[in-house]
Amino acid sequence: MTRVAVLDRDKCKPKRCGRLCYRFCPMIRSKVEAIKFEEDGYPVIVESLCVGCGICVKKCPFEALHIVNLPDELEEECTHRFGPNAFKLYRLPVPSPGIVLGLIGQNGIGKTTALRILSGEIMPNLGNYENPPDWPKIVTYFRGSTLQDYFKRISERKLKVVHKPQYVDKIPKVVSGEVSELLERVDERDKFKEVIGWLELESILDRTLDILSGGELQRVAIAATICREADVYLFDEPSSYLDVKQRLEAAKAIRKLVEDGKTVIVAEHDLAVLDYLSDQVCIFYGTPGVYGIVSHVHGVREGINIYLQGYIADENIRFREEPIIFHVKPPATSWESSEKLLEWNKMKKFYESFTLEIESGEIWKGEVIGILGPNGIGKTTFVKLLAGVEKPDEGEEPIKEEEIVVSYKPQYISVEYEGTVEELLRDIAKKEFASSWYKTEIIQPLKLKPLMERNLQELSGGELQRVAIA
Repeated sequence: MTRVAVLDRDKCKPKRCGRLCYRFCPMIRSKVEAIKFEEDGYPVIVESLCVGCGICVKKCPFEALHIVNLPDELEEECTHRFGPNAFKLYRLPVPSPGIVLGLIGQNGIGKTTALRILSGEIMPNLGNYENPPDWPKIVTYFRGSTLQDYFKRISERKLKVVHKPQYVDKIPKVVSGEVSELLERVDERDKFKEVIGWLELESILDRTLDILSGGELQRVAIAATICREADVYLFDEPSSYLDVKQRLEAAKAIRKLVEDGKTVIVAEHDLAVLDYLSDQVCIFYGTPGVYGIVSHVHGVREGINIYLQGYIADENIRFREEPIIFHVKPPATSWESSEKLLEWNKMKKFYESFTLEIESGEIWKGEVIGILGPNGIGKTTFVKLLAGVEKPDEGEEPIKEEEIVVSYKPQYISVEYEGTVEELLRDIAKKEFASSWYKTEIIQPLKLKPLMERNLQELSGGELQRVAIA
């Protein structure tokens, strides 16, 4: 068996744990140095000496260690590793001209890493991070497959690849100017007028990038990618921030690239969009942050069903214990309440180019109410009015019952708090933080325990979202 040991340095606190991983390791007690410590104090697990007992994983109070046993045969297919005790990726998706290849899998499983390798941004080190191979060795490694010619052309700069990144909110930090200026500057295919029509960008052409919403930035990023001339187009989560209609329009625009014989690869979480957009699918499975394995190519319907079932028949691999089942309708529940919590009459809110009109309504105790509508239609404004964050320009403020406290989680989260997740939650929850109810109903479902020692400034977008919900 091949051992994969991964240390999460963000979670590891070697000065606070007493080095429990080292003290309880049976190999260390047998005078075999399976765990070493670097100058900075962090442990390094020697995978060739580790027996995979998992004692260090259980003893680590910060859940910073992961030990996984994998078949020896898989080690020959290692594509990339970021360093000692770091994430490991096995295999790669295989691009095909005139085909949209969809990548599906949970966060932290290697989809973005695979796209960065295929874009040429990262040279695959084939697992040898200490002495990474050069391009001739990489090309030789992939001999006999489509990837041999692919990487040969990348190494010779004869293959042009365009990559739409995952985090579009970072675009204004590196690119400035108006939307129209950006799109005209990158328009190498004379598609400017067509693309802004497909993605409904006419109304924001004169806006600067730094004032755009997440959905607007996403559409601009997709438009800029489509406008560029390339052989291969890579899209990392193109439906993020978009509403249902915008997702379908974006999918249609991306599919038009295939009509020109282009190669397209899309990493996506939305199964409906993936089904509509893709011709073939590769499934990513493994342990998030530890290792990821790329499945062989499947037809889109078969691939999505495999992902939902959690079992790959042609590889005889079960990567999820329980299948994901979508019910035709949610389980029927009955709820009767005589306690009204919130009531509002007709209200209006005016902005420079937008007016929101709200009819009267009410909320009863125990109700879960969904607000449905496209981006920019006023959903956030409506919620802010109910929460008291905004005041109506016409009509009275919502009438709350006495002692009712409204908690509001904003759409876009800004990090102004300086401190750890635990400090923030203690400040907000007060005495409730130490209660068993808070642990079982808030911390455990949102998987916040591994984040407690982390500073808010260090968290990813998904981690920040979980903290904000808590």
